[in-house]
Amino acid sequence: MSTESGSPIRCAVIGAGAWGTAIADRLARNGHAVTLWAREADVVESVNTRHENARFLAGATLHSRLRASSDMADALRGASLVVYAAPSHVLRPVVASGATYVENHAVLSVATKGIERETLALMTDVVASEAPGRAVVAISGPSFAVEVAAQQPTAVVAACDDVSAATFVQSAMSAPEFRVYTSDDVIGVELGGALKNVMALATGILDGLGLGYNPRAALMTRGLAEMTRLGVAIGARAETFAGLAGLGDLVLTCTGALSRNRAVGVAIGEGQTLDQALAGKESVAEGVLNTQSAKALADRAGVELPIIDATYRILFEGQAPRAAVAELMARELRAERD
Repeated sequence: MSTESGSPIRCAVIGAGAWGTAIADRLARNGHAVTLWAREADVVESVNTRHENARFLAGATLHSRLRASSDMADALRGASLVVYAAPSHVLRPVVASGATYVENHAVLSVATKGIERETLALMTDVVASEAPGRAVVAISGPSFAVEVAAQQPTAVVAACDDVSAATFVQSAMSAPEFRVYTSDDVIGVELGGALKNVMALATGILDGLGLGYNPRAALMTRGLAEMTRLGVAIGARAETFAGLAGLGDLVLTCTGALSRNRAVGVAIGEGQTLDQALAGKESVAEGVLNTQSAKALADRAGVELPIIDATYRILFEGQAPRAAVAELMARELRAERD
């Protein structure tokens, strides 16, 4: 399964949002033959004729080697590496629709960050159940798509319990400006990528309320504690949350102006309803869906997550953001560490 760094392979990237497009471009720049599957005809036309994804990644010039297709069979045919980057709420039907075309020898990788709302399954489990018999690698870490496409230095993690599959993805994706580490803690890497979106929503709400740096720092730090607490309860290792897929992604998404989840939170903190905050947005704010999934997962595991619970009440039960902040600050005093 291992391949020497720089050895070209055929790749398929399924999902042409900003992140999927940036990954496809990275793979193409590494010398691989890459087909990007997009449902939208205008995206296919834009990538193939103008070397850009005008809808989802406007302004980024894509490598001329990158090809787009709306034909799933065409995209998957002969691919040794398949990267799934569809939004979490549609990942299962997208994988299922092309499962018969996935090569038996292919390594599957999941760049989607989330928890399936109906089953509470992680994204690698969704892919493994719909395209069984192949290694599945999670990709996560602090990585705004527009900066990856601009060749800015970025570091992420490729996680799989099959070391050879993780190193295969590492080799295929790594470049001087894109560093990939490996891990065998799939649960920790995936959960970190999903839960940081909820914390970014919560941080945005604080910013929308006009609060300062003190509350932001407190929320991010206690949010990391919640992420770690839930992860350990369902089989992750605590140290993973101190790495790129945990702390790294949390810092980026909670503080970066490019964060969609933070932007939705800001709008809610400023007084908009959830529907108003989401209206007219082309890209998905995964944190909204992940707030529901994370709360359900914590309830099932019997884990207390005060920040996630407060975010849920604001988004789905109509609690005023200032009241939720006051409740968090008034909780019973305790030691910092569990």
